[in-house]
Amino acid sequence: MGGHVIDTEGDCAEWMFPAEPGAVRTARAAVRSQLHSWSLDALADLTALLVSELVTNSLRHATGPIGLRLVRPTGLPDVLLVEVSDPLPDPPRERIARPEDESGRGLQLVAHSARRWGTRPGIAGKTVWFELAVPG
Repeated sequence: MGGHVIDTEGDCAEWMFPAEPGAVRTARAAVRSQLHSWSLDALADLTALLVSELVTNSLRHATGPIGLRLVRPTGLPDVLLVEVSDPLPDPPRERIARPEDESGRGLQLVAHSARRWGTRPGIAGKTVWFELAVPG
């Protein structure tokens, strides 16, 4: 089990994971390793948690590979952009989970933890993205 590394050079890192349960664990490990190589360890726990939520959503609702991309945008040293893509064209729905619900809090967690977040359609599916502030 593992993801296919597309690129981890420079200010962008990309992976593709099969739509299998182990993808969540592998995605978290990839995030932690990449952030460590960029000396952004302070963002590792939060980024790994939010990526876990989005990859889990992709596993539950989409069939097909799951893309993960981390970007340090040129000219924006205080921003980390994270994108999770899957082949399902429908955008995720944010819902209010009741206290007894086992799921339904992932997008709420992203919305409350990220500086900004959103979705955009792609050629073959959609991308859910979020931005985190890089500590100065």
